[in-house]
Amino acid sequence: MKVLVTGITGKLGRLVAAELLQAGHELLGIDRRPWPSAPPGVEMFQVDVRKRPAEDVFRTRRPDAVVHMATVTHLRHQSPDRFRINLHGTRAMVDYCDRYAVSQLVFVGRHTYYGAAPDSALYHAEDEPPMGLSSFPELADLVAADLYAGSALWRHPQLATCVLRLCYTLGPSGRGTLGSFLRGPRVPTVLGFDPLFHVMHEADAAAAIALALERRLHGVYNVSGPPPLPLSVVIRETGRKNTPVPEALVNLALGRFGLPRLPKGAVEHIKYPIVVDSTAFKSATGFAPAHSELDAMNEFRGASHPAYEASSR
Repeated sequence: MKVLVTGITGKLGRLVAAELLQAGHELLGIDRRPWPSAPPGVEMFQVDVRKRPAEDVFRTRRPDAVVHMATVTHLRHQSPDRFRINLHGTRAMVDYCDRYAVSQLVFVGRHTYYGAAPDSALYHAEDEPPMGLSSFPELADLVAADLYAGSALWRHPQLATCVLRLCYTLGPSGRGTLGSFLRGPRVPTVLGFDPLFHVMHEADAAAAIALALERRLHGVYNVSGPPPLPLSVVIRETGRKNTPVPEALVNLALGRFGLPRLPKGAVEHIKYPIVVDSTAFKSATGFAPAHSELDAMNEFRGASHPAYEASSR
C-alpha cells in the first residue's frame, strides 16, 4: 500500500516510517523540514501541508492512505502559525483525501484533548467532550483539529477515518511534549498536587499508529500503554529533581531558576490528571506495549539533552 505520512521528519514520524517500511508499505513523506538521510523506500517532499505543492503530491502520487502527524503539540510553543498548521493543515489533509479518493486516514492527536480539570473523570472515554479550554485556551487549535478530523467520519463516510488520542511518550529521542517539560534538571510541581501521568514508550506509540492503519480502524480511539504513574515518580525515574512551588507563585517561577516556561493554562496539567481508557483500541487491535513505563523513563534518562547537560555544569 502507498502511504503518505505528514510530519514524517519528527521524532514520532520517523519511528512510524520505520514501522510502515518494515510492513512492506511504499512511503511518501511530507514535511516542511528536510530529511536528507531518509531511508530507501521513502519519497520525501519538503512542502507545507497547507500549500498547493502538497496537493500536487496527492494528485500525482495518488496515495492509498494518509497518516497525518503534522501538528504542533508542545505546550510551550505558542504562535499564530501554530493555529494555522494545526487546524488549517488538518482541514487540507481531509479535503485532499476526499478529492483524490484516498481510502484511509489516520489522524494522530493527543490525549490532552480532554483537558485537565478538578471535576473531570479519572479515566476519559472517547465520547467525552473537551473540558479544559476555559482554563487552557492555548489548546484550542489542537482540539479544533481533532474535532475536524473526527467530522470526516460522517462527512466522508467512504473514507475510513481513525482519530487516535495518544498519551504522553518518552524514549531515547528525548523529545515530545512531556520530554520538553522534563528537559531541565529541575521540574516544577504545584505544592500539594501529584497527578497521575499516562506515559508510553515512543516506539510503542509508533507501533500503535501502524497497527491502526493495518487494522483499518474507523472511529475515535484513546491510545495508552502501561498504567499511569504519579508525576513525582516520573520526575524521579527520569533523573530530575522535583521542585514543589506554592500555587500562588507558580506562574512567577516558571521560566526562572532553571524551571521550564509554560503557558499559564498549562499549570492545570501539573495539578490534575489526564488519564485515558484505551480499552476500545486494545480490543480492536490486540495492541500490547512492548516496553514498560520504566523502560520509557530509563531510556529518556539516558538520552543526550544539551540543555540539561549545560544547566547541570
